[in-house]
This record gives sequence, structure tokens and C-alpha cells, in this order.
Amino acid sequence: MKTNVLTMIVLLLIGGLLACSQPLTTRETGAAIGGVGGAAAGGIIGGAVGHPGAGAAIGGALGLGTGALIGDRLQAMEQKQTDLEKQIKDNESELKRQRQELEILKKQSER
Repeated sequence: MKTNVLTMIVLLLIGGLLACSQPLTTRETGAAIGGVGGAAAGGIIGGAVGHPGAGAAIGGALGLGTGALIGDRLQAMEQKQTDLEKQIKDNESELKRQRQELEILKKQSER
């Protein structure tokens, strides 16, 4: 009975996550994966000692927190990479503009 309730809760959480109108952020994805993985591992460990529901609840909470922390770090790294790519693009545009200006100055000095 406890396993059926736990299964229903997990399925409802997964369904809720999939029904979101926007794509999940890296942090949310990490939290979801950690929560489900933690609940599964906790349920297995808890089942070995006779308390699968408690094990799944504790494992799910710990997995959720850990997954969110890891997802947050990955999201910060993705944002930093995006910022660096924008800076590179801006620098390339500025370099192109300066090269064009240099060519114009060379042509003017030849006259």
C-alpha cells in the first residue's frame, strides 16, 4: 500500500514537471532528477531495513536538495559561458569595425 502511494506521488510530481508551460531550467532539472533518484535509492535502502516509505521520503528530500545545488552550479556556469560568448562576439564586431576604419585611413593616406 505504501509503495502504491509513493508511486502515485512520484508520478504526479513527474507529470506536473512535464506539464510546465516553459522548459525547465537546469536547476529545476537537477532537482527533479535528484529527487526521483534519491527517492528510489532511499526506498531501496529503506526497504532493506523495513521502512521503504521513510527511506524514500528521506532519500527524495536529500536528492532534491543535492540535485538543486548541482543544477544551480551548472546553470551559473551556463550563464557565464553565455556572457563570455556575447563578449567574444562584441569584440569580433569591434575588431571588424576597426579593420574597416584602418583600410579607409590607408586609402586616404595613399591619395
